[in-house]
Amino acid sequence: MARNRPKMDAFVEAVERRLAPLQPPQGKTAQERRRNAAAFDPVMTAELGIAPVPAATEEHTIPVPGHPDARLRVYWPTPERAAEDAGLPVLVYFFGGGFELAGIDWVWWDAMFRERARDAGIIVVAGEYSHAPEVTYPAQPEQCWAVFEWAATHARELGGDADRLALGGGSAGGNLAAATALMNRDRKNRPVRLQVLEMPLLDTTGAHLEPEAQSSLVPKALFRRFARGIIAQYLGKDPATAREPYASPLRAPSLRGLPPAVIYTAELDALRGDGEAYARALADAGVPATCLRVIGQSHGSGTYRGHVPAADHLHRELVAVLRTLHDEPVVYPDVAR
Repeated sequence: MARNRPKMDAFVEAVERRLAPLQPPQGKTAQERRRNAAAFDPVMTAELGIAPVPAATEEHTIPVPGHPDARLRVYWPTPERAAEDAGLPVLVYFFGGGFELAGIDWVWWDAMFRERARDAGIIVVAGEYSHAPEVTYPAQPEQCWAVFEWAATHARELGGDADRLALGGGSAGGNLAAATALMNRDRKNRPVRLQVLEMPLLDTTGAHLEPEAQSSLVPKALFRRFARGIIAQYLGKDPATAREPYASPLRAPSLRGLPPAVIYTAELDALRGDGEAYARALADAGVPATCLRVIGQSHGSGTYRGHVPAADHLHRELVAVLRTLHDEPVVYPDVAR
């Protein structure tokens, strides 16, 4: 019996039809794509009624030895900064954008950080890293590591609890969050409670890429070529770099000792194989891991809150997961294979 091709959620289709006439051309270079995407961000958010909620914020720029400085923004769950002894959980999060675009100033990302801080009752530290191809690996993982170290070191003065840390990221930011978790295990082994990875890229070799899942009509061969180009401008010309653990966390020789993970994938996303393979590999290494595939959704449809029921449910699901940081963690038996 022939297998039916997965269909896009009708609510997602409706939003994409609405946004299509407003979208600029993608652009042939990273700089063009970045410029056009940045111009589309306020257009899209205005069209969908996405606006930042009130939240106290604070910005810092921190040095990264041997690499460009890293910028970060702290979000508190209320319009007032938390007291130093508040003991709130701290989520360090990295935005997505194919390593070449987006940032903490984008309306959509800024609005998301504010809402998650408020709804989960946590502090969010949103880290910014340099764009490729102007800056290449390993600068980005080192910048994210520096942001995480800053957040852990300053947790108490922010009103946070250094024993209730979490790492998160979406898409390319999920790659950097997972790499930061590995760096923490290898360098400091701070007590990170949770990894939250949304539609993450975790193997830059492309071995787990599933172009047939992609919701667009782009031919598979063309999609693979485009994906390889994005990765090459991030990693550089040596293909062996893609096998390094901090470039491809899924390829780390061992995943033992990493924080528990909750991973979200989308049915109509070429990256779904990365997240799902990572969840299996973590579980085999004895790391508690949960992976949820959202049916009928595309790589970016979680953006469409207020218009797509699945996007609203995903937000509530994520908030529920983040609120567990207020609780004492469950201790599971060692089942590593």
